[in-house]
Amino acid sequence: MDVIDRYLAELDGRLRGPRAAKADLLAEARDGLIDAAAAYREGGWNEEEAQRRAVAEFGTSAIVARDYQAELGMHTGVRTLWKVVLGVPLMQLTWDVVRMLTFGAWTKLSTPTPGWYKYAAQFTHGSAYIVALVGLLALAGTRWLSRRADGGQIAKLTSGLLVAAVGLNLLSVAVMVGATGVVDVNRLFLSVPCGILTVVWVLVSVRLVVLARRSWETCATIVA
Repeated sequence: MDVIDRYLAELDGRLRGPRAAKADLLAEARDGLIDAAAAYREGGWNEEEAQRRAVAEFGTSAIVARDYQAELGMHTGVRTLWKVVLGVPLMQLTWDVVRMLTFGAWTKLSTPTPGWYKYAAQFTHGSAYIVALVGLLALAGTRWLSRRADGGQIAKLTSGLLVAAVGLNLLSVAVMVGATGVVDVNRLFLSVPCGILTVVWVLVSVRLVVLARRSWETCATIVA
């Protein structure tokens, strides 16, 4: 294994994040190192020394890994934020539309609705749009700060807002499912399509938690 390969292997071992994004960064690093080594060879250095000088000029793996890890953290966070911004309100709207088409108005319910349950329903409905708003603010903030702040700090901020948004969504789903289970569990399955969407909504919420955790773990490896 030559000098460049050893360096890239060490850099690879320091990075955590999506494989495709990490592979792109490593390929970019390899291209830069190969070009630098070629320039040194043209200057009269042998292959090994040219690669050593190219690696030294590029920077230690610890320093480069910090910048690359910040980029991976932002990539992971932004990608998940878009899923939150688009997915959460879409699930809410889809469920409401399907409920109207396949069941009808809430007045058709056969069981009485306690006063406190209405607050739980309002919290769930409102949270879907608050979650999307937090996601949009995080995306806008990431874009605005990208040229004004340290990459590691931006990545951690993005990840933190993502965790907050996903946590709020999971809480709202838990409140709705729990409250409905207490009042009348059949309300979760007003129709077959509504029942399917309820299950999908829960699964999507859990999936977002997994993605948010990955984003947080990716950013946690960034050295301050």
